[in-house]
Amino acid sequence: MLDRRAQTLLKTLVERYIADGQPVGSRTLSKYSGLELSPATIRNVMADLEELGLIASPHTSAGRVPTPRGYRLFVDTLLTVEPLQGAQTEQIQGRLQPDEPQRVLSSAASILSSLSHFAGVVLVPRRSSLFRQVEFVRLSERRLLLIVVTPEGDVQNRILHMDRDYQHSELVEAANYLNQNFAGLDLETIRTRLRGELASLRDDITGLMQRAVEAGGKALAEESEPVVISGERNLLGIADLSDNMERLRRLFDLFERKSGLMQLLDASSHAQGVQIFIGGESELVPMDQVSVVVAPYAVDGKIVGTLGVIGPTRMAYDRVIPIVDITAKLVSTALSQA
Repeated sequence: MLDRRAQTLLKTLVERYIADGQPVGSRTLSKYSGLELSPATIRNVMADLEELGLIASPHTSAGRVPTPRGYRLFVDTLLTVEPLQGAQTEQIQGRLQPDEPQRVLSSAASILSSLSHFAGVVLVPRRSSLFRQVEFVRLSERRLLLIVVTPEGDVQNRILHMDRDYQHSELVEAANYLNQNFAGLDLETIRTRLRGELASLRDDITGLMQRAVEAGGKALAEESEPVVISGERNLLGIADLSDNMERLRRLFDLFERKSGLMQLLDASSHAQGVQIFIGGESELVPMDQVSVVVAPYAVDGKIVGTLGVIGPTRMAYDRVIPIVDITAKLVSTALSQA
């Protein structure tokens, strides 16, 4: 445990380093901390903080910089987070129109990137093998559009080429039968049950329903992009990351391969609220210069994915945390209304 004086100096050091990007010396701490301390006393406290592994001294400077451990203590016990302004919340909400889940998620990644000036990431929900609703639309003679909606609101469309023309009433009848009897079941179960029930159904729509179940099953089985990423190029302009090409290469490898990022985001979906991974805390993003701020989002109260921001450890956490938090809440609302 740090005494109040050490906490104040650590807080001031982290805030100045985040703001200026330069190692912080005792004169700066004396000016901004509000403490009436002699330069010698400040240097003694700094030495104690360094011994605890909370700050470090770059070889080229007499000042100090926070370590990942120092950032962690700062974020957990010293940080004050203010909620977003109403206008910013409305701006985010206006860009998350609940018309199509995939568009909501790509918009969320873009919003996180533009507001944080770092990279925005969204873990896409695993595609459900269940369906909530099907619908048929007649495009032309013998050509139908099959629309399949999952419980998460994901919409898949497939064109069916039939061997005969179907009237509107037949399409409505087939869709109603599937929706009333099979909604909430997976397509394989529907296929099995349908085989046993075909004998009692009118022959003229059984072929249509068989084709719909087959095409719907293929549509839902297709892999969607597991992670949406926006704004990776923002990180190229951050000196903490771009001054080391090997570090930058590892970071962009993470974006390209996505497997480690997916594991981190997936693990984060089991927790409540905003989570912060600083420096090498996560083995999945083992870089001391990178932090990840994430929060889960839900559909109808059930957590289905995670979103967040990837940026340097020297980020303004007090600004990024509420951006991630409110975006996750607004995405949950938009997807639940979709």
